[in-house]
Amino acid sequence: MSLDTAAATLASHLLEQEFVEVLAHHDADGIAAASILCHAMFRAGGRFRLRIRHHITAADIPRDCSVLLCDFGSALPDLPDDVMVVDHHQPRFEGELHVNPHLAGIDGDLNLSAAGAAYLVAQKMGDNRDLAGLALLGVLGDDQALKGPNREIANEGIANGFITPGRGLLLAGRGLVEQIALSIDPYLPGLSGEPDAARTLVAAVTDEDEVDMEMLLSRIVLKAAREASVTALCSLWGITYSLGREVIDDAGDLTAVVDACGKAGKGDIGASLCLRSSHALQEAREITARYRQSVIAGVRGARRLDERAALYEVDDESVASDVADVLARDLDQDGPVFVIGMGGDHCSISARCPPGVDLDLDALMRTVARASGGHGGGHRHRAGARISAAEVDRFRHDLLEAILA
Repeated sequence: MSLDTAAATLASHLLEQEFVEVLAHHDADGIAAASILCHAMFRAGGRFRLRIRHHITAADIPRDCSVLLCDFGSALPDLPDDVMVVDHHQPRFEGELHVNPHLAGIDGDLNLSAAGAAYLVAQKMGDNRDLAGLALLGVLGDDQALKGPNREIANEGIANGFITPGRGLLLAGRGLVEQIALSIDPYLPGLSGEPDAARTLVAAVTDEDEVDMEMLLSRIVLKAAREASVTALCSLWGITYSLGREVIDDAGDLTAVVDACGKAGKGDIGASLCLRSSHALQEAREITARYRQSVIAGVRGARRLDERAALYEVDDESVASDVADVLARDLDQDGPVFVIGMGGDHCSISARCPPGVDLDLDALMRTVARASGGHGGGHRHRAGARISAAEVDRFRHDLLEAILA
């Protein structure tokens, strides 16, 4: 089935429902995907309830109403056939109400996010072209490429005046000091988590309230270059996207805030921003600042568990994913990175391939997690798992055995 046909089938089914229970993954892509479809349902007169979740299993699916899953569900072969799924992870669910780029021969790891897939469905439900900016949250949040369907959606948004590209500093936050001191994408050694150093740097390149941007970039690079990767330093400056319809205009900034809210357990606030309500914007900013401080603390406090592999442990389960991103993307690594986040009775494992490393982490996480009584999967170069805390030693043993073989 083509992607266009799958989107049309799901759109038609959604329009027929009196009420839909929407469950979405807690990152920027999942929240944006769900929000796009909630916009479309609301405009069509539909009723829904949106909930943001860290993970989902077949046992969590309500059976007394129509259910839509966004940015998860594809990896679950035991879902009820009538569940609606909009996702871009490797598909194992065989239900007919399933929109996933992989099923149409499109690379869902790089060329279409869940938010992008949701936008295609929304367009089949009515004129929802103004939601194109929200689809960018999936591209930016999941570190995808602006190619294939992603580029087509962005170009449509630009042509219709809902997205305006430009060039500038790619750091999220309110003002230069916060942007630098709380930077985790990229992580800047010597500056991230150091507000005094950030303040001193900004003052040194500011003259009568005008910032010398070339000098700023040079000083950041000089400060961070000893430990930061080339990828991190090259991601300081580039193409920006202005979203005139959204409550935060800069797409990268909105992505960072929505993502932080979701991972901090405040996904409802992140979703409210995507639903264009500004009532909790200040609270969302404060949540983002606290969450980013926690990620920075996680990076600094990550304990390496084995010298033969980049296997780390952090005490805060909620930051494991972003700590893994930082360690793999922004600090020099020559192999895959694994971060175990402890969280009471369960723990989460995030796995990442640094640039230039090719390993099927989806298959690896799925196999090792299953052997420990948990579940895992994701994308080829970005995956995760969730297991019982009692099984963490076994998981570590099996993981090391697999990657060192």
